[in-house]
Amino acid sequence: MILGLSIPAFIALHVAISLVGIVAGLVALPALAKGHFLPRTQAIFLVTTLLTSLTGFLFPFRGFTPAIGVGIVSTLVLIVAFVALYGLKLRGWARGVYAVSATAALWMNLFVLVVQGFLKVPALNLLAPTGSEPPFLAAQGLLLIVMLILGAAILRQPSVTRKAASRSIA
Repeated sequence: MILGLSIPAFIALHVAISLVGIVAGLVALPALAKGHFLPRTQAIFLVTTLLTSLTGFLFPFRGFTPAIGVGIVSTLVLIVAFVALYGLKLRGWARGVYAVSATAALWMNLFVLVVQGFLKVPALNLLAPTGSEPPFLAAQGLLLIVMLILGAAILRQPSVTRKAASRSIA
C-alpha cells in the first residue's frame, strides 16, 4: 500500500495526475506561445506536473532507475519554473527561465507518456518491444522537435511578460 491506497489504485491516481498535468500543459504553453497567459491553467500544469514527479518517488523501487532520474530532474526543473513564475513574476530574465523550464517539464512528462505508451499499448509495443527500435526513436525525436519549437515560440513572445506582470499571479 502507498498512502493508504493499493498499488493499482495508487498507479491510477499517479496516471490521472500526470494526464491532468499533460493536458493543462498542452493548453497553457501553446497559449503562452501566442501571447496569452492563462494563470489558472499554468498553476494546474505546474502543480500536477510536480505531483506527478513526487508521487513517482513513492513507488517501491530498488536502486536507482531511469524513472527516478527523470523524477529528480523534473522536480528540479519545476522548482525553477515555480520561482520564475511566482517568485520573480516573469520579470526580466525570469521570463526566459520560465519558458525553458516549463517547456522542459512538459517535455519530460510527454517523454514518459511515450515510453509508457510503447510499453503498455500492445500495437506500439509490437513496433518497439525494447524501446530502442526506429518507431520509438522517431516518436521521441519528433516529440523533442515539437517541444523545441514550442519553447522557442514562447521565448520569442515579448508580450507575455507585460500581460503576466500586470495580472495577479496566484
